[in-house]
Amino acid sequence: MTTANKITLTRIAMIPFFLYFASQPMLIHDEATQAQTMVPAFLFPTATVVALVLFCVASFTDFLDGYVARKYNQVTDFGKFVDPLADKLLVTSALVLFAEQGAFAGWMVCVILARELIITSLRVVAANKGRVLAATWTGKVKTCVQIGGIIVIYLYYIIYPSVAMDLPAWLIPPQYVQQLSGEMQAFTLLAVVGWVVTLVTIYSGYDYLRKNWDIIKDGAVKEK
Repeated sequence: MTTANKITLTRIAMIPFFLYFASQPMLIHDEATQAQTMVPAFLFPTATVVALVLFCVASFTDFLDGYVARKYNQVTDFGKFVDPLADKLLVTSALVLFAEQGAFAGWMVCVILARELIITSLRVVAANKGRVLAATWTGKVKTCVQIGGIIVIYLYYIIYPSVAMDLPAWLIPPQYVQQLSGEMQAFTLLAVVGWVVTLVTIYSGYDYLRKNWDIIKDGAVKEK
């Protein structure tokens, strides 16, 4: 097995550990301090810090295995299959857990998952026709935006406990967004991050479909 493939498998092996720490609450109330001060108090989210570190390391291996594969001519069919699979498992795992904890809108996660499934299916159809879909710049931007958005959300929940009382309304967590008016709900920090990630993902999917529409069109016509 090549070094590049070993790095990819290492990323996959890290995902269960990431899932464990990422599934822990990102906002933990400090009940004792809150009872004394009568204001919201939070404990430092150690598990979230570990989840962020694991996510960053795993994301870096995505760049590393590609670099190693190209530099040392280690591009393989196994790597072409497993590398994007590992990326999607890591990113979608983080987004699904964000939705569970209220940090990311559930419908946005559904849209992002739909895009990934559609493009993956398109790649399978193209492969059956002996055609390889080259990565587009929009796809690369999409990946960077998704990873960047996830990191921003984690950093937010790590920093928030220490500055909670000094933040303006638009920086409050979604857990307390019901206290705001409808206009303010749409412009909280995490809502903006969610919209940016979702819209970039949608455009990336549209770009793939537009450039490879002939595959779908040919498949819709019954051969005589």
